[in-house]
Parts: sequence; C-alpha cells; structure tokens
Amino acid sequence: MTNGPVLFDLDEAAEMTPENAPPVPDMDMVETPAAMQRVASLAAARPNRLARWFWGLLVSLVGFFVGVAAWDFVAALLVRSPVLGWIAVGLVGLFCAVLMLITLRELAAFARLRRVDRIQNSAADALAEDNLKGARAVTAQIKALYRNRDDTSWGRSEFDDRSGDIMDADGLLGLAETTILAPLDARARLEVEAAARQVATVTAIVPLALADVFTALTSNMRMIRRIAEVYGGRSGTLGSWSLTRQVLAHLVATGAVAVGDDLIGSVAGGGVLSKVSRRFGEGIINGALTARVGVAAIEVCRPLPFQTESKPSVTSLVKRSLTGMFGTRS
Repeated sequence: MTNGPVLFDLDEAAEMTPENAPPVPDMDMVETPAAMQRVASLAAARPNRLARWFWGLLVSLVGFFVGVAAWDFVAALLVRSPVLGWIAVGLVGLFCAVLMLITLRELAAFARLRRVDRIQNSAADALAEDNLKGARAVTAQIKALYRNRDDTSWGRSEFDDRSGDIMDADGLLGLAETTILAPLDARARLEVEAAARQVATVTAIVPLALADVFTALTSNMRMIRRIAEVYGGRSGTLGSWSLTRQVLAHLVATGAVAVGDDLIGSVAGGGVLSKVSRRFGEGIINGALTARVGVAAIEVCRPLPFQTESKPSVTSLVKRSLTGMFGTRS
C-alpha cells in the first residue's frame, strides 16, 4: 500500500513576529518563600533541647573563663602595682554595676509585658462573664498604666466624665477603647505603615542576596518593639526578641504568613505589579506580610481586645504605606 503525496500550505502558516512570539520563560521565577515567610519560620522555630544545652553551657564556660582570667589579672596587678590594681578593681566594679543595671532593666521590661498580659486576660474574662466589677478593675489598671502619659490625658479625663453612666462591662470597656486607646491605635498604625514601606522599598530596590531577609527581620523587630512602647509595654533586648518570637509563632501557627490566599490580589493589584517587576512584586508581598505581623503585634500588645474599635486592615495599611512612598496620604 502506497501513500500519496502530502501537500503543505505554507501560506497559511502564521509568520513568527515579536508580537505573536511566546514569552521567554523566566527561569528565576521559582516558587520560593517570601522573605517574611523565611523570617517568621526562623524566628518561630523552637530550638531543640540539645541545642539549648549546648549554647547554655558554652556561654557558661566562656563567662567562667573570662571571670577567672579577670580575677587573676586584677590579683596579679594588685601585687605588682597597687595603684593600677585598684584602678582595675574600680573598672571591673563599674562594669559589673552596669551589667546589673542592664539585668534589672530587662527584668522590668518582662514585668511590664506581663502586666499588659494580665490586663488582657482580665479584660477577656470580664467580657466573657459580663462582669461590670471586673471591667471597672480593668479600666482602673489601664488608667494606672497610662497615668504618666500626656498623650492619654484627655482620653482618661473623658473616660472619667462618662464612665459613671455606663452599667455594663461591654460598654465600659468600649468607652475605654474609644477614649484612651484610640490615639495609641493611630500611632501603632503609623509604625506598621512605616515598617511595611521600608521592607517593600528595600526588597524592590536592593538586589543583594539576603538583604530582604535582613531588612525584614530588623524592621519587624523594631516595629514590634515600638508598638509595645506605644501601648506601655516597653521591652528590652531580650523582651523584644521574646515578644517577636511570640508574635511570629502565633502567625505561623495560624497560617497568617501564607501568600497563597487573597492577600496579593487585595493589596494594590500585586499580581499585575509582579508581572511588571518581579522585585517590586516581592516587595509588595513582604510589605503585606510585615503589615500582618504589625496587626498581630498590636493584638498582642494592646491592653484591650478590639471590640468597639475596628481592627486594622492589612489591605488599608499596605495601601497607605505605599501611598506614603510618593509623599501623599489619602
């Protein structure tokens, strides 16, 4: 059986032009976690017990050896030259005093964070049980927490004028929200917007490897520390790291750092921006995730849960932060 000739009509074949040519695949567009996802995973991961023992023993050994070497040095210097030896004793004493002050400051920072946490728990119990007496105790603790804050003086006086007419726990705590905490919420939103803008800008502009991760980590830790200061829970170095891990662990546990939801579509058209510029799209993602961390930090550091006032929206925070990049604010 023989096959007949086959006719190919070359005139109907589409001519390849730059307009109808298929796009060149971008080999760099690999599904990798955003910088904020990597930061959250690293910060929220709990080290195993063996690693904790290793680092604890290493710090103890180094401190022991340094202390013995300093003691031998001062003792030998006292024998050789009493004047220089007493100078060394004074310097070591000053160093130990400064170290003790730093320790006391860290302990005071943890105490402030625990104080805010106790107010949060008491407020949640008062709302759940509709306990007016418990709500009054919570508002008294809030007023004591902010008694030396000038930015809450008007709110505290307004609360005192109007709280006598309220006879339910929800209304009393809601009044505390609208009068005392409202200006603090506005300041906390500004901190979140500034951090989101910084992370998005650095990610979009700086092409260095790991620069976005470093910027995201430092900016988020600074943002969380400032949010804690806004709400009265000033934290030291160890307190800031502990608070940061608490916030990021909560986000990882609840899946709030995932990019696979409606976050990018709802924030300034992230899909379109990522097609225009891959780095700019990654900046939008990291900025949005930073805003989510900021909202979680507000919920953790705020003495009262959001009840009367609306919780900050990630979409509005990122849009306002990106608008601020161009010098205008809607």
